[in-house]
Amino acid sequence: MTALRENLTAVLHAKGDLRLENRPIPTPGQNEVLLEMKNVGICGSDVHYLTHGSIGPFVVKAPMVIGHEASGVVVKVGQGVTSLKPGDRVAVEPGVPCRFCEQCKSGRYNLCPDIKFCATPPVDGNLCRYYVHAADFCYKLPDNVSFEEAALLEPLSVAVHANKRAGVTGGDYVLICGAGPIGLVNIVVAKALGAGDIVITDILDSRLEVARQLGATYTVNVKGKSDEDVLKEIRALTGKDPNICIECSGFESSTRMGMLATAPGGVVVLVGMGPDNVTVPLIAAAVKEVDVRGIFRYVNCYPVALALVASGRVNVKPLVTHRYTLEQTLEAFETARTGRGGAIKVMLSCA
Repeated sequence: MTALRENLTAVLHAKGDLRLENRPIPTPGQNEVLLEMKNVGICGSDVHYLTHGSIGPFVVKAPMVIGHEASGVVVKVGQGVTSLKPGDRVAVEPGVPCRFCEQCKSGRYNLCPDIKFCATPPVDGNLCRYYVHAADFCYKLPDNVSFEEAALLEPLSVAVHANKRAGVTGGDYVLICGAGPIGLVNIVVAKALGAGDIVITDILDSRLEVARQLGATYTVNVKGKSDEDVLKEIRALTGKDPNICIECSGFESSTRMGMLATAPGGVVVLVGMGPDNVTVPLIAAAVKEVDVRGIFRYVNCYPVALALVASGRVNVKPLVTHRYTLEQTLEAFETARTGRGGAIKVMLSCA
């Protein structure tokens, strides 16, 4: 094995305090692999931890390695690992459940109360040169899938789970609220599943233009508009209401709009993480028998996301707008935080 380099690591010490420092190279335990990290994308949650120091009950109380959208190469395997070998290129599913609780045994391991999820306090993430992870949550890549595409399987898996929860199928009319990275990947997954018309809303024309390039049928800029005006605009596009809404922004106004706009008997899936308490037209949704469903990350979605990319049915490459090296982490986070230069997905190279 070639000599390993220093393990340069991005560590969040507290709100607004992100540092690059060298840490020891970890040793893989039983059923684990040591990875040389290749690409790590910056997620909105990473930025939120940096700017606020917490997300809901998860508070940064001690130094924590940031990053969870990742790919790498196996450099060493621990005892008991037979599915991977040194040199294998992999995508990293960042949440490792206990595998023993009722939720895990029922197949909903994303709801495991003891799940260890990268860069969710107090668990370290993987924005570093060398990182240890459970072998069974590393997915070997076919030759035609790049490391950048592999890192994007994480947000893509969120979209796969959201579309599964929504039950998207051929001919569905889908409304997507929010044209950030998660909203955009929901477009490509909905299209791959056979959705008909897809409408997406946002307050930035630049993001709506990307949405059109990715296959959105219609776009609606909702900035400064009332609920009534937005509803009229959405209905005027096709003459009918969407039967599925996937809310990706987390804003109360978008959650409200989703419930109002969705056709009777339809489904609203809440993906965006907003305030703990919101005011929504619950009765309006109830009398229409609109199902309101939440999602939490994803479950059994990485293989599906990988298959969609490997087959060419989904193209995630246009999402990457900015690229930085690991040494440029602080600059990369500033780009992601401010959205400068029309940033959508900021990608870091750890090589």
